[in-house]
Amino acid sequence: MQEMNLLNLFSGINAKDVLRYLPDAVFVVEEDSGNVLWANDRASIIFERSKDDLEESNFNDIVVNGMELAEKSSYKDVSVIGGAISDSREFFVELSANLLDNQYFITIRDVTEMTNILTQAEKTGRLNKDKNLMLTKLASEFKSPMQSILGFSQALSDGLGGEINEKQRKYVSIINKNATSLLYFMNKFFEFAQVESKLFEQNMRVFDVADLIQNVISENEVIIATKKINISLNYDNLADRFIYSDENALKIILHNILEISIKLTEIGNISIDLFNPNLEDIQKVGITPIKNAVETSYMLIRISDNGVGIPENEIEGIFEPYTQLDKPNKKNLVRSISLGSVNELIKMLHGAVWLETEVMKGTVFSIIIPIEKGAIQQDE
Repeated sequence: MQEMNLLNLFSGINAKDVLRYLPDAVFVVEEDSGNVLWANDRASIIFERSKDDLEESNFNDIVVNGMELAEKSSYKDVSVIGGAISDSREFFVELSANLLDNQYFITIRDVTEMTNILTQAEKTGRLNKDKNLMLTKLASEFKSPMQSILGFSQALSDGLGGEINEKQRKYVSIINKNATSLLYFMNKFFEFAQVESKLFEQNMRVFDVADLIQNVISENEVIIATKKINISLNYDNLADRFIYSDENALKIILHNILEISIKLTEIGNISIDLFNPNLEDIQKVGITPIKNAVETSYMLIRISDNGVGIPENEIEGIFEPYTQLDKPNKKNLVRSISLGSVNELIKMLHGAVWLETEVMKGTVFSIIIPIEKGAIQQDE
């Protein structure tokens, strides 16, 4: 075997001994012919061939399109992924190459396991999206029968099907109540499936955020009327109530959070405060302010109640529905599904959401989102 110019660069210690015991496979390959001039012991292990056999081979017979990959890696100064074949298996390798004196110095490691993990992750992500797409398209097929049960059970309760006795009325009431709860759960579940699968159609425009919040409050009037709650809206500290964002997304966010605050509060106050946060507060919650940002580029919405609060052991993963599946209190799953939709939509709006809570003292939900056209476009 001819003397290797690359190995002659090393001095002071035996270069071959250093390279022989590296954890990666090492090859020295002739640029023009692709012939392997030298390989270390690790190469022999990875490729399941003797060193002599490797050193009598062409690199293209060891790694598929090996010389093309070596040229690409050397020219772009990056690692590349390729395929290789040994006597017993086909596998993936990560290849890095440097060219000097018409010889490639190539290091290779087996990344089959990591590639399989990434492939599986990609496949899982694709399957989750396909699953959510299917669920979203089938939503009406699930909800229509429930709406029929609700309608007919209410009709029976109202006597439209004839007189019923007290025992029958009790059973019909239970059917109606459980159907209402199930339909509510299904609506929240399908809402989350749509948002998580990125099927939510974004529509950015200018709108009056104060009017939007008043509408959200009105939509909750039925449940508010069953409690002794006062809801106040204050936007005096907001520079301009006309903002640029996705009105429908923000409506879902506010509706879900307000609904939770109402459920946590039997008697007392819920306040909704809007203002422009300072840039330091924006950075503290993980948002990088856009170039030339000012305070009016962002809006902070704070929804505060003085209800029962949320126990500390229920806070972890509260915005992640999947973490709630093994927890005993299934009511928390419904709440977490609602907040899961909030979290996904906030991400879509390039904002942040968090909560602070204390048992028997109340809960505060805070949201920061960009509200100027320039801010949204630059964040994208």
